[in-house]
Amino acid sequence: MLPKLPRDGLLELCRRMFLIRHFEESLVPLHDKGVFGGHYHLYIGQEATGVPAISCLKPDDYLFTTHRNHGHLLARGAEPKRLLAEILGRVDGLNKGKGGSFHSVAPSLGFLHSSGVVAGIIPLSTGTAYASKALKNGRVTVCLFGDGSLEEGAAPEAFNLASLNKLPVLFLCENNGKYGAGRAVAAGQSSSMAAYPLTDLPKAYKIPAQQIDGIDAGLVHATVSEAVEKIRGGDGPQFIEAQTVRWPGSETNWPSVPHPTDSSLAWDVSAVAEKAREWYHSCDPLLVFVRELVEAKQATKDEIAAIERQVKTEIAAAVEFAVASPYPKPEEAERNFFA
Repeated sequence: MLPKLPRDGLLELCRRMFLIRHFEESLVPLHDKGVFGGHYHLYIGQEATGVPAISCLKPDDYLFTTHRNHGHLLARGAEPKRLLAEILGRVDGLNKGKGGSFHSVAPSLGFLHSSGVVAGIIPLSTGTAYASKALKNGRVTVCLFGDGSLEEGAAPEAFNLASLNKLPVLFLCENNGKYGAGRAVAAGQSSSMAAYPLTDLPKAYKIPAQQIDGIDAGLVHATVSEAVEKIRGGDGPQFIEAQTVRWPGSETNWPSVPHPTDSSLAWDVSAVAEKAREWYHSCDPLLVFVRELVEAKQATKDEIAAIERQVKTEIAAAVEFAVASPYPKPEEAERNFFA
C-alpha cells in the first residue's frame, strides 16, 4: 500500500528510490573497470524500507548504519556526486575520500557513523540515545542494521541498556532473506542464530518488537511513524524487523546487475533473464511502488518515466564529477585525527 502522504510526498519517495537504484547500478561498472577497488555492498531491493522510514524523522534526529549504507545516506539527502566521490576515494567526497564505501558519514544530516563492523553501531546508537535523554534535546536515534547483527553480543547488551533506561532509540533491522527461498523468514538464512523469530530477542528485554513486510512502503511508513511517535512520547526503545528479499545481483561474491532498472519493468519483465524474473516481478520494492502509484492514480506512467530520466541525468553528472575529482594529497592522511 502507499504511505498516507500528499501526492508530492509520494513522488518524492519515488524519486529517492530511483536515485538509490540508479546510483548503485552505476557503481558496478565503475568497480569492474577498476575505477575504485575493495569490496562494497549494495542496498538495492530494500528501498521501500529505508526511504519511507527515514522520511519519518526530523532533521536533527540521529542515524547510524552499516556497510550497506549508500541507500540510507541518499534517502536522508546526501548529494549523490559527493557520496560517489567518497566511494571512489576522492578529495571531493563526503569525507574527503577517507571513509570510502563502508564508512561514509554525513554529520550535517544526522548520520554520525557507518560501520563495516557487524553490530558495531548498535551500542553506539544506544549511547547517542542515552545522551539525548540526558540532554533532554528531544532527538530520536535510529539504528539501521541487518539480521546478522543480532548474532553479536553487542546487540543484546545494547537492548538491555536501552530498555532499562527507556532510551529514545528505534532499532530497525532489515532482514534481506535469500532470493529463491520466498520472503525472508526471520533467521532462516542464519545457522548461528537460535532466536526465532528475530523479534524474540528484543522482546526478552521488554522492548516492543514487530515484524513487517519491508517491500510494503505504506506499511513501513505507518509502522515507523507510530514507533517514532511512541519514542518521542517517552515510551522507550522500539524494534522493527522489516523483511525483504535479497536482490539477485547480491547473490554472488561481487555485485552484478541482472538487468538494468527501467520503470517499464513494472509492467513487463519479459526482457529479464528467467532466473531473476520473479524477483523483478514480485519482490522489487521500487517497481511495486511504481505500480501502486499508477494504480492509485497518483502518477501516470509518463510522469514516472520523467522522474526516472531526471534521476539518470543526475547520476550521470555525479559519475562525471566523481571520476574527475582528484585523489587526496598524501599529507591529508595525517589530518583530522582525534583522541
